[in-house]
Amino acid sequence: MVFRAVHAEWGTVFAHLPDLGCERSWEAVWKTRPPAPLACDECGHAMYAKTSRTGLRFFAHAPGGPTCALALESVAHHLLKLELANAARDAGAHAELEARGPDGTWRADVLATDPAGTWATALEAQLAPITDADIAARTEKMRADGVTSIWFSDRPRPPWLGTVPSVRLERHEGAQHLTVAEGLVKFVGGDWRAVPVSLAQFLTWVFARRIVTHTPRTPLRYPHRSLPTVWTAPQYITAETAHLEEEERQRRVREARLAALQREKDRKREKIRARNKVTQAKALAEATAAEQAARTQPPGRLWQVARVFRLGVDQALDKLAAEHGVIASVGFSTGDPRYAGGVPLVDEHGVPAAVFDPDPGRVRGEAFLLLSGLLLIFPSKADQRRFENASNIKKKHRPIDGYRTEFVETSVAGAARAWGVGSCTCATPRLVAKMQNAEYPAEPSEQMGPAAALFRAQCRTCGGRYEKPWRRTGSTPINQTRRLET
Repeated sequence: MVFRAVHAEWGTVFAHLPDLGCERSWEAVWKTRPPAPLACDECGHAMYAKTSRTGLRFFAHAPGGPTCALALESVAHHLLKLELANAARDAGAHAELEARGPDGTWRADVLATDPAGTWATALEAQLAPITDADIAARTEKMRADGVTSIWFSDRPRPPWLGTVPSVRLERHEGAQHLTVAEGLVKFVGGDWRAVPVSLAQFLTWVFARRIVTHTPRTPLRYPHRSLPTVWTAPQYITAETAHLEEEERQRRVREARLAALQREKDRKREKIRARNKVTQAKALAEATAAEQAARTQPPGRLWQVARVFRLGVDQALDKLAAEHGVIASVGFSTGDPRYAGGVPLVDEHGVPAAVFDPDPGRVRGEAFLLLSGLLLIFPSKADQRRFENASNIKKKHRPIDGYRTEFVETSVAGAARAWGVGSCTCATPRLVAKMQNAEYPAEPSEQMGPAAALFRAQCRTCGGRYEKPWRRTGSTPINQTRRLET
């Protein structure tokens, strides 16, 4: 199906034009005897005029013709070309089907030209698959000859749409003419919106330069695709620019406001840090004085228990020496509540340098002031994480810059913490204390016993930690007691 042929006397004739483009009637070439001298403009083979069952007029190749590009085009492609030509004529342009370029290197499906000869635009019906590179190359080849081009498809989602000046067409149910469904937009309310218009109206705006191609800087919203190139009116390009400039202005104002708030926040934090340094220095001085006072007496039982039974103390001392250059030892003031159940590690001058494995449930008052300024070392990564998570819950006991925490891996990492994560709330708790990987009998008490200053108790009933005062009731591990009883 072809709509253009060459008559031996009249030149090029067009089946879609009422006068064939040469002031002749269709009957002058249709069913004439002898047949009208028609030939294909592409391959030169003889052609004849035909009419479809619906009355569509076209030219067909005579039998025995060679392979011809025009003859291979689908019916849908020919019909779309015909609609493009009719719409171009309705828009006031002269339309020529299958028009060749000056040197014959390209052929336009429809070449629309200004009757005054000031412009020429190729209207390309593209239904077959094509790569972005190929369609861009064909567009550039026509542009080199001074011919702009617009590509059309009525397929649902042509992948090349927007790569070159193009639109997608569709026909609504019951409508006679095609409508632009994708590729023509307007900028309203900060967004691009599709503008559905008839094909003839679209070409009228294009030929009159009322719409131009544009690369959107604001993405199109779903369900429309964000095409790299769209058609729009110049005033909408200006509206988009104004919108983006206003957004940029608001962004600068917002950033300036946030920067001012951040500066004020930093100023307050520095003020708090300065105040904290004073309180932390005071707490450290008091802890140092307590350590010096404890050294005037023989080492207490808690100091001996920490040195012998507290897992990970030796690794913590080695870590202080190797990574921080501090030669430390277990402080004589072990058991002082200001260490929150942890073991003080003091330097050669008796100044606390770190605290080993403090209990987050006891971090309050003087303990908080002291621990917030010291390095806290834990026997495992799990113990470190447990302390940090518990500290985050109690905001009033969390330093402004957080605690300084590190950990060492003991041979039995986290052994003292491998119990339930909650706290005991039983009315009558059944307690057991775990010391150096062994369990000892324990019970609630009015005051903290010596073991409670360094170790933890667990309730056998609920499995939770027992946070209240308790004391050990026996010196023999439970498993050994059971063996003796049997």
